[in-house]
Amino acid sequence: MILLPGLSVEKSVSNKDGRNPSTEETMRETNGGRLIASIGFLALAPMGAAQAQSAQDTTFFVTSVGSGKGADLGGLEGADRHCQTLAEAAGIRGKMWRAYLSTQAAGGGTVANAKDRIGRGPWQNAKGTVIAKDVADLHGPNNNLTKQTALTEKGEMVKGRGDQPNQHDILTGSQADGTAFTGNQDMTCGNWTKSGTEGAAMTGHHDRMGLDESPPAKSWNSSHASRGGCSQDALRGTGGAGLFYCFAAN
Repeated sequence: MILLPGLSVEKSVSNKDGRNPSTEETMRETNGGRLIASIGFLALAPMGAAQAQSAQDTTFFVTSVGSGKGADLGGLEGADRHCQTLAEAAGIRGKMWRAYLSTQAAGGGTVANAKDRIGRGPWQNAKGTVIAKDVADLHGPNNNLTKQTALTEKGEMVKGRGDQPNQHDILTGSQADGTAFTGNQDMTCGNWTKSGTEGAAMTGHHDRMGLDESPPAKSWNSSHASRGGCSQDALRGTGGAGLFYCFAAN
């Protein structure tokens, strides 16, 4: 037992003369125990507050789960809502979340650049590690987005190349500079509304690993398009799970 200065705690046993402890002695012991317990509780309280503050400061994460419908995220609105729901379930409140996704003009859609949707930064993960200080840094060669830092809203690592199953294909629909693709080739699975065999979605590798050492293989946001369509099975086939990046835009 650790005794604090000025605190007297008597043993709750018979005295040497055979007497049972007096009521006063018992009260001193009981109150002393309560004081020690209270001090211990107060000492632990700041630790819990620090952990809560760390979670609240999260401004970037990879979704721990996808929509369950492949690349059909319910459009940008549905994807943003998914980010918001996951963040709030993890205890991250008071932030406006945006999915890092681009959309195309093909098929009558409206162009949206992923880089223009996510605010100004800086952004940090659930462990407090800064991913990038601003949009330019995020799309530059020195950003800090890796398998070890691209954590979920729960602060967990996402499986990458070499893990089972590999889930490093993260949906973006974007070019390396964070802008939408031009032309008629679908790179956003119908602006995030398709889940069948038609269309494709550009993905990035959150672990910065691929089949070779080429820049696309190591790109976090523009590595390769999905193959075989936009379904959950098609995304799994190239090493994905329908996950995407979320950024706090405020």
